[in-house]
Amino acid sequence: MSAIATSVFELLKIGPGPSSSHTIGPMRAGFDFLEHVRQLPESDRLGADALEIRLFGSLSATGGGHGTPRAIMAGLLGQQPDTCLPNALEQFDDATRSFDLDLGGKALSYRTCDIIFDAVQHDYPHSNTMVFRLLKGNRTIFERMYFSVGGGFLRWEGWEEPVRGRPAYPYESMAQVKEHLRTHSMRLHELLLANEQSITGMTEEQIWNGLDRITEVMEGAVETGIVTEGVLPGPIGLQRKAPVMYRRAKSEYFQGSGFLKALNAYALAASEENAAGHCVVTAPTCGGAGVLPAILYTVKRHMGASPEEIRQGLLAAACFGFLAKHNASISGAEVGCQGEVGVASAMGAAFLAYARGYRFQVTENAAEIAMEHHLGLTCDPVGGYVQIPCIERNAMGAVKAFNAYLIASTLDESYQKVDFDKVIKAMAQTGHDMSRKYKETSLAGLAMSMTEC
Repeated sequence: MSAIATSVFELLKIGPGPSSSHTIGPMRAGFDFLEHVRQLPESDRLGADALEIRLFGSLSATGGGHGTPRAIMAGLLGQQPDTCLPNALEQFDDATRSFDLDLGGKALSYRTCDIIFDAVQHDYPHSNTMVFRLLKGNRTIFERMYFSVGGGFLRWEGWEEPVRGRPAYPYESMAQVKEHLRTHSMRLHELLLANEQSITGMTEEQIWNGLDRITEVMEGAVETGIVTEGVLPGPIGLQRKAPVMYRRAKSEYFQGSGFLKALNAYALAASEENAAGHCVVTAPTCGGAGVLPAILYTVKRHMGASPEEIRQGLLAAACFGFLAKHNASISGAEVGCQGEVGVASAMGAAFLAYARGYRFQVTENAAEIAMEHHLGLTCDPVGGYVQIPCIERNAMGAVKAFNAYLIASTLDESYQKVDFDKVIKAMAQTGHDMSRKYKETSLAGLAMSMTEC
């Protein structure tokens, strides 16, 4: 493996829910495909008379409930995750409505219901595979295969790592991070900041502004969610819980159990906004997008954290997300929910410890404890919707993150025997051994139990 060269803003991405791998990735695929089509020779574009889109694996199994067809249509019409309106996908709720796709000199009519849900079991390189074909009769004019690999990251057949700057402090393990910190007498956020500048060419001010924007969207998801009543989209008929939980916490003046109720409310709020298909931040994915915002909101509103502490905490959290993605996975379709809510909880614990002023070892211990107690967590969404058990699972992930921080910051640092590299290795092996039925297919676990009931 090569050193991690992922930008913080590739991991923490703004986009519509309910699933980064099933909405943000497919939206980007639709946008990219039409961009390539418009570059074809005019004779090919003008001769095209049909578009065929096929979904495979987890995208086929749960794409309907995750909003994949709506996201693809939005991308085909030129929308991108980080710039679309918060409710951009709602205009595609009527799957039979036709939209004109601009091929560049020719319009081609297409409907979301035309998207084909193909084989769940397949031999493509990644579970989340999409095949786009532009056709003239039975002849394929142009074809492109995409893989939505989790967290909104998109790959395609023949994909190569983009050319970018080399990180100032290259690492691919936590052991290497610690060696840099010792050798250069620096703090974790300083290492992440230097790498971000080297990789992207961004200035320090641009990075701070970007992190402030991430904070704004996270806070917005919480603040909207704690006041929005009603039933979430889809056939489950799930009632939003965040407003009730928040009112109870407020009535107890956020003291005692009221504090935990508030933390739960914030996680439920952001996760319910995600389930509604509204804009959230992948942290590291949409499926786990309620955990870090809940911790951030708590630290800022109840603990008085400064903007600088929030920014530094986000950089620290990103480091743990990078390592999980690089050495295991953050895709529920690959390793189950331990890679989504589990990693989100580890990031939340690291963020909390670092933003509260603890140095590296307490931060690592907090992240490791949170991750350790999510090992083996399956991804079994009922009906393919990111609602049951996903929303409450985010609340549990936030509480575990807070408790991991309490344990790490209270006990002697030397008590911790398992480091973050070891727990990520265990997560990768567990995900490898996990049956495919428990990896975002809704073919087993709670999803099947609910169906039987």
